[in-house]
Amino acid sequence: MFRIFTPQEANRALPQVKQMFRSIVSQKDDVVSLQEELQQTESLSSLEKFIKKKQQLNEAVSKLYKLIELLESIGVLIKSVDEGVLDFPSVRFNKDVWLCWKFGEPEVKFWHDRDEGFKDRKALAPAGLLAEESDLAELR
Repeated sequence: MFRIFTPQEANRALPQVKQMFRSIVSQKDDVVSLQEELQQTESLSSLEKFIKKKQQLNEAVSKLYKLIELLESIGVLIKSVDEGVLDFPSVRFNKDVWLCWKFGEPEVKFWHDRDEGFKDRKALAPAGLLAEESDLAELR
């Protein structure tokens, strides 16, 4: 589902996003572990054990993609699972931008243009410092 987030909406969604992203990271770790086991099984085990391990890996990869699809279905884009970078579509001065959040940060407080990345992110104005009462004024 496509949606535009305000900073407040992105921050309200963060508890759910964090929980879903933790599940993705955990599942990715499971996939990596199964890949390593599969590499060891390939030369040391019977064909039957290898195929069973490969099927486990296929199921784990499918589950990982389903978890990613579930998170992105609420409108959040995963830029990097490894680095924990996620973007929320937004609009700033009638221009499409990304609200940028990195796993571990307490809230969404950065943005960048669509053609920029994490290294180019800029701080959102703190609440109360803008002409309007909410910190949405900058992103309208």
